[in-house]
Amino acid sequence: MKLTTKGRYAVMAMADLALFSKEKPVSLNEISLRQNISLSYLEQLFVQLKNKKLVKGMRGSSGGYLLEKPSNEINISNIIEAVNEEIKTLNCKKELKRGCNNKSSKCITHNLWDKLDQHINSFFKNVKLSDLVERKLD
Repeated sequence: MKLTTKGRYAVMAMADLALFSKEKPVSLNEISLRQNISLSYLEQLFVQLKNKKLVKGMRGSSGGYLLEKPSNEINISNIIEAVNEEIKTLNCKKELKRGCNNKSSKCITHNLWDKLDQHINSFFKNVKLSDLVERKLD
């Protein structure tokens, strides 16, 4: 399965933001220190999150970021998709005529991995950012 640090870090940063931005905007430097994610990497992620309207930036000396909408309206798949991550266990693309092995047929385990993809993606669609902050997954 491919889920790179980009997707994991985006989810971590958004959970941090949801937890700490209830009273005031949160700076990327604060998130960087708490989550041990490089500041420059966070800056890149937050450009994408802002473009997808998941966060909004506040300027000024007490500026930082806030969630664009309530954490119970943001699911984990929104975050992962916002940073152009894709969770997949298959090397082949379903829409192509060629199979997994660059042959005309699919590999013998294709349907197994396809079902796993569907299960994982469904899980991420059903988990809200608020579930992480409220520790409902424990």
